[in-house]
Amino acid sequence: MSTRGVRTSVGPRAARVSMGSGGTRLSSGMGPFYASTSLSGGRKRATTTRRAPTRRSTVPSAAQLERARRQAERAQQEAERDAAIAQLQELRRQSTSVHLQDFPKAAPPVVPAPPQLGFAWARAEALAFHLQGIGRLARGARAAARQAAEQDAAGYLAAEQARLQHLHQQMSAEAAHWWQALLDNDEATVCEAVNTAFADNPAAGCAVGVQDGTLSVVIRQPDLDSLPDQTPAVTPAGRPTLRKLTQRDRMLWWLTTLGSNIIATLKEAFATAPAIAAIDLAALTRIPDTQRLGIIAYGRWTRHAVDTTPWHQPQDALRFLDIGQDVACSITTTASGNLSTKVKPLDTDKVTGLRTLLESLQDDAEPATASLARIDTDMAATPAPPQPPADPYQLTPFDQWHQWKQQTTPPSPPHPQPSPMPSAPSPLPPLAQPQLPAPQAQVPQPPAPQPPAALVPGQTVVLPEAAHQGLLVTFGFTGPDADLTLLLVGENGLVADDEDFVFYNQPTAAGGAARLLGKHTTAPETVERAALHLAALPPHIHRVVVSVNMDVDTGLTCAALTNAYLEASCITGAAWHFPVPADPTIKAMVMAEFYRHTANGAPVWKLRAVGQGWSDGLDGLARAYGVHVD
Repeated sequence: MSTRGVRTSVGPRAARVSMGSGGTRLSSGMGPFYASTSLSGGRKRATTTRRAPTRRSTVPSAAQLERARRQAERAQQEAERDAAIAQLQELRRQSTSVHLQDFPKAAPPVVPAPPQLGFAWARAEALAFHLQGIGRLARGARAAARQAAEQDAAGYLAAEQARLQHLHQQMSAEAAHWWQALLDNDEATVCEAVNTAFADNPAAGCAVGVQDGTLSVVIRQPDLDSLPDQTPAVTPAGRPTLRKLTQRDRMLWWLTTLGSNIIATLKEAFATAPAIAAIDLAALTRIPDTQRLGIIAYGRWTRHAVDTTPWHQPQDALRFLDIGQDVACSITTTASGNLSTKVKPLDTDKVTGLRTLLESLQDDAEPATASLARIDTDMAATPAPPQPPADPYQLTPFDQWHQWKQQTTPPSPPHPQPSPMPSAPSPLPPLAQPQLPAPQAQVPQPPAPQPPAALVPGQTVVLPEAAHQGLLVTFGFTGPDADLTLLLVGENGLVADDEDFVFYNQPTAAGGAARLLGKHTTAPETVERAALHLAALPPHIHRVVVSVNMDVDTGLTCAALTNAYLEASCITGAAWHFPVPADPTIKAMVMAEFYRHTANGAPVWKLRAVGQGWSDGLDGLARAYGVHVD
C-alpha cells in the first residue's frame, strides 16, 4: 500500500509493469540501459493532490503609489513649463514684430452704387400693403387690391430709384470732398483718419496736429513692468527650462518693443495720410520710480527714411534710433557697451512742444474738451469692436411712400381722367422714420401676431400665399456680435454670381427682393432683420438660404451666443421660430431655407428648418454655395 496508489509488479525483474496513481508505466531493466515509458496514452491525471500556488496580490504598494504620484506631478510641471515657454516666445514675437507688417495705402474712396430695384419688387411691396386685412375669399376686394398695387408700383419704383440716385450723388460728392481735404493736409481730416487707423494698435497712438506737412503724434508705450520676469532657457543637460530675465535682457526686449511700436506707427500714419512728408513723434510711458508719465523718446522721421529702410527682422526695429532726425531716447548705452538698466524721463526743457505736452498731461481739463489729461487711461483702454456700418441705401417702406402720395395728390375731379403718375418725391434720409400724419384713406390694420410655431431641424412647412408677398426674418441674440446673411441659389445649390450673397457689405440683392434692414441693440438683446419678397425673386432663384455667423474678428463660435433665435413672419401674423444651437464647433450656421415646391399641381414656397454649419465661419459658408472669397 502506498499513499500514492496501489502498485503491483507483473513478470520478471527485467520487465515490469507498474500501475499506480502516476499511471501505468512499462519499465525495462535489461542490459546496461533502463527505459521507462507511459502507457496511459498521454492522458492527464484527472486529479492531483498538489497544493495550488498562492495567487499574488494585485494591489499596488505604497511605494508604487508614491512613485506614480511623483511621475504625475513631474508630467504636470513639464506641461505647465512647456506652455509657459510657448506663451513667452509668442509674446516676444508679437511685441517685437509689429513693424514688420505692411499697411494698405489710402486711396480715393469709392461709394458703392445703389441697388438695382426691379418692378417685381415694387409690385410685391405694393400688393403686400393693399392686401392687408382682406380675406382670401373676398375675391372682389383682392382683385381691386391687385389693380391698385399695379398702379402704385410704377410710381413707387420711380420714386425710390430717384431718391437712391440722388443719395449716391450726394455721398460721392462728400467722399470727393473728404479725399481732397486729406490731400490738402486739412488738420481735422488728417487727425481723424489717422486716429481711426490707430484704434487697434498695441501701443495706443494719437495724432495731435498738422503743420506744414508734418504730423505730430504721441504714442503710449506699455510700461516696463508689464514685461514678464522670466525667459526660456536650456539646462546644461539640454532640457528646456525657464530662468529669471536679467535686467539687461529685459531692457533690450523693452527697447526693441519701443522701436517696433514707433516704426509701425510711422508706417501706418504715412499710409493713411498720403500728403504727410514727416512725423514728429513722442513716446511716453510710466516711469517706474515715480509712477508718473514721462517722455522717453522723441524725434522726427521722414517718409523717405521709413520707406527706404528694410524691415525684415525684429532687430531691425532698433534702427529707429538711426534713421530719424534729432532723435533722443532715455535708454542709452553705457561706456562698457551695456544698456542702461533704468528708465528715466527725458529733459524736455529745450523742446517747447514737449514741455507743453507734459503740462497738458498734468492739466485737469473739462471732460468735454479734447485734452491729453487722461491719455494714460484713455489710450490704454481696449477699443470697442466696430459695428458693421448701417445700410446707406435703406429703402423707404411702401406705406410711408403711400402716405406721402395721398397727401401730395390733388383731389380728384368729378369725372377722373387717366393721368401720369406723380413725379418722384423729394429724397428721404436713408434711415429716417418721418412722423407723417394719418393718410386720408383708412388703411386696414394687420391682424394681431400669432404665437410663432416652433420648428426643429429637418421640419418643413408650406408657406401661406401671403408669405409670398412679404416675409420678415428676425435674428435675435445676446452676447458677442453676430450677423444675418442670405444666399440666393439656383437648382444646382450654388449662387449664380457673387451679387446673390446678401451680407453686411452687400445688403440688397435681386432688385430689392432680398435685403437686410439693419441691426439695432436694446440691452441686452441685439436684433437684425431682413425682408424677403419671394414672389419678386427671379425665376432662376430656387432657394433662399438664411444663415447666421459670428463676427469674423472675434474668432468665437455659436456657443458664445445666448438666447439666440431665428424667426420668420408674414403680414397675416403667422410666424415660425427656431432656436440657434449653441454649438462650440460652429462659427457659421444655416438656420432655414425657403425653397420652391409643387403641391397639388400648383407652385408653392416651403420653409425648412436646418441648423447645420461650418467650423471655418463665413468663408466656409460662402464657398459652399459658390461665392468667390478673396
